[in-house]
Formats: sequence, C-alpha cells, structure tokens
Amino acid sequence: MRALIGTRTGTPPLNPFLRFTIRLTAKHRTSSPCAAMSSSPAAPVSDLHTIGEWYSVPDLRLRDHRFRVPLDYSARHVTISVFAREVVGVGKEEHALPYLLFLQGGPGFESPRPAEASGWIKKACEGYRVILLDQRGTGLSTPLTVSSLSQFETPKKTVEYLKNFRADNIVRDAEFIRECLDAWPWTVLGQSYGGFCAVTYLSFFPQGLKHVLLTGGLPPIGQGCTADSVYRACFEQVVSQNEKYYKRFPQDIEVVHELVKYLSESEGGGAPLPSGGILSPKGLQCLGLVGLGSGGGFERLHFMLERIWDPILVPGAKKKISYSFLKAFESWMEFDSNPLYAVLHESIYCQGTSSKWSAHKVRSEPKYESLFDPVRAVKENRPVYFTGEKIFPWMFDEISALRPLKEVAHMLSEVEDWPPLYDINALNNNQVPVAAAVYYEDMYVNFKLAMETASKIAGIRLWVTNEYMHSGLRDSGSHVFDQLMSMLHGRKPQI
Repeated sequence: MRALIGTRTGTPPLNPFLRFTIRLTAKHRTSSPCAAMSSSPAAPVSDLHTIGEWYSVPDLRLRDHRFRVPLDYSARHVTISVFAREVVGVGKEEHALPYLLFLQGGPGFESPRPAEASGWIKKACEGYRVILLDQRGTGLSTPLTVSSLSQFETPKKTVEYLKNFRADNIVRDAEFIRECLDAWPWTVLGQSYGGFCAVTYLSFFPQGLKHVLLTGGLPPIGQGCTADSVYRACFEQVVSQNEKYYKRFPQDIEVVHELVKYLSESEGGGAPLPSGGILSPKGLQCLGLVGLGSGGGFERLHFMLERIWDPILVPGAKKKISYSFLKAFESWMEFDSNPLYAVLHESIYCQGTSSKWSAHKVRSEPKYESLFDPVRAVKENRPVYFTGEKIFPWMFDEISALRPLKEVAHMLSEVEDWPPLYDINALNNNQVPVAAAVYYEDMYVNFKLAMETASKIAGIRLWVTNEYMHSGLRDSGSHVFDQLMSMLHGRKPQI
C-alpha cells in the first residue's frame, strides 16, 4: 500500500544512495526504492512499507508506518524495521499537505508520542503532514535495549552492529522513507542531536530537502573539532551553569556536601540503587545532565534534593537515603531504557578518529580535575559541581543496566574508522533555506562552536536568544516553530 496523499505526480528522481538496490530486469524495473529493496523482483511493495489505520487523540489524527530498510546501506542482505508516525489535524487526512519530518534529540531517543494537539506539533499541523520518526534503534524501530543487545554472541559482533546507528544511516533511512512516501522534498525540523542529523542530511542529500529548521542543533563540524575540543568547550558552560544554580539555591551547597560525605564514607563507595547499581559521589554529579541544562531544571533539581533523607522514626536509627530519592535519581538517567545514548554518545563527534573516552580525558586534565572532584570540594568547603551531557567509563560499572555493555563501550571508544558525517564544501554551497534557533546559554551545544558551524552553512538564518535554554522547543514549541518559519518566509527579520 502506498501513501497517495501529499505526493507528487510523474516518476520521482531516484535517491542516488538507493541506486545500489536496483538489480531488476526491464520487466520489473522501478524507480521506487521500496520495490527496489525487495530481495525478489516480484515482491510486493507492502512487504517493505506497511501503513496502519487512522486513529485519534484530541484534535489530531495519526497513523503508523513501518519500513524495512538495510542495516548497512552498502549491503542489503540484513534489514531492520524503522517506524514513523504520521500526524495531521482532524479532518485533514485527505488534504494534499506538504510533509515535515521531525528528528528527535539524543542520540538514542524515540520521537514524542502526542497525546493531544499542543506545542510545536499543533502549530506544524496547521500546514503540514508531520512525520515523527523513531530513529533506528529507538522506540519501535528495531529497538536496541540491554536485553535485545544480549542476543549477540560476542562484544565484537555487538560493536559491528552498533556502528550502523549513527546520523549517516539515520538520514539514509529518512531519504528511503521520503522516496517510499513518494513525497516532494520535505521540511525537516531537528531538535538537538536531531539537528546534527539534519546538517548531515544537508551535507549528503540536499535534493531531498525543501527547508531545514534547527533548534539547539548546530553540530561542531570543523576539521579541528574533535570530541576533546567539544568537551572542553562544554565543560566551560557546565561550570557557568553550576555557578548560576548555587546562586539561585545557595542552601543546596550544604545539602550536597552532606550527601557526598555520606556516599564517600559508605561501604563500597556509595549507596545501593533500587535497580542494583550504586550511587557514588561522581554518580551524584550526573544529575547535572538533566538539572542544569533545560527549562525548569534548576527547580526540579532543587526540589529533588529536598527529599534525600529518610526521617528518623525510631531514636538512634541509622541515617539512610530515602528510596524516593534513589528512585528519582534513576528515573532522571534513563540509561536502562535508552542505552544507545550511553554507548554511542561520544561517537557523534567522531569522523575518522576515536574518542578514547574523551569526556573522561578532559575531566582528568588539571584545569578540571580538582574543580570536579566532589570529595575534594567538600574538604575545601566549596560547591560540588554537577557534570553535564557527558558519559564516563565508570558508569558501566555503577549503573546496573549498562554493566552488560561495558566491554562494548570500551571497544566503541577505540573505533577509528568512523565515516564522515558532514561535507563542509557542500554546506558552503548550500541552497536549501535553513533557519536555526541558537541558544546563547546552551549547556549541551556550545554557543561558540554552533556559531562557527553557522558560518559554514550558506544562507542560514539565525535566531540567537537567551530567552530559552536547550529545551526551547519543548518549553515554548509553538513560539519557536513560528519564529523559525517566519524567518524562512520573510515575515520576521533575524534577531
């Protein structure tokens, strides 16, 4: 079954990356990649693209698409399933609307599940047919979980499989899907890591793009921009965010001191977590990943720290961390349900080189080693700094869900043959209209590096603001989406 809505007429030009799949006789030759991907010339298109029935949530209509795509686009013998959800306003199911593809942040996180018409999705559905893509390995796209990855016989085989789950193949999936939908070049909205993917899309498949919208998603692309240089720049902003946090909640300096001292003096160097892991002082610092970089994060972190200790109900009872706090800590991390974030995070900055645990290396440099040492901070009576969006090797010992992937993570940190993710020459000559929201105080995507990248994308329109943190699209999606679209169409100037 083919999607006939919002399609183009005539024979679509075949995506160059998919030409390898055409191995058909003249009788069966087709320009459709869905048909071309078939292992048999006579296989029906529906084997590779299935479409569900429409269903409803308040003020929206949705239907599910599943595509069978190559695991490795250079060899089609192994395939995986990729899921995408189509979303339109009620009554617009049959309207000839242009497509908008949403690329989620991460890496390793699925697209949002809309429960109603709200935020940027409501705004986008006024004029678009929205495609919410679960990037390969996430959500319903052959999800890679701790349990599913355990099927591989050796860590080496797991590593070879995981190497196919970066931005280069995510955008190849997107082009495959666009061709299966028989859609004109579409608009892409990329949030955070989704923006990184969108710039990869601009680099290699600009013919598939009508417009590109980026929200906190301009990746570091300079040839000298290694994982090490990215983390050095990001550590600077993390320091700034810590200073702002403790200025807002100075009472938490003592609260965190008390907890770090308790953890460091506990047997085994920390407190047992509900899942079987351990909460150590350096593990506690990881709360900055969520608490310091998004709208409302400071407040959420402060209120979480209010409930660290169990009350003493019986005189003389031993002091103990509350289950509520330990459970909340694990809920913030999400490594148990989305392990791809941990194992692939540093690789998103690698092109032809290995990361070698870059964040850990940078944290160990003299400039940061003492600054981020929690036990030393307590002894010197200064604030314990939380860390940001960084993955460290000790996490694969302390976080129960990540332990089975410890050897895999170490092997991935040594991989050197990562293919290129960006083509700077293509970006210099870009002709696709691009609008980007650049958040001045972004803790996850460094402002200076983002601006360097912007200077390399021809014709990009920038909206630089400190009104939002990294989570602007989530916090005020309708406004952010409208601002970028208005800039693209000349209704608002760059500010």
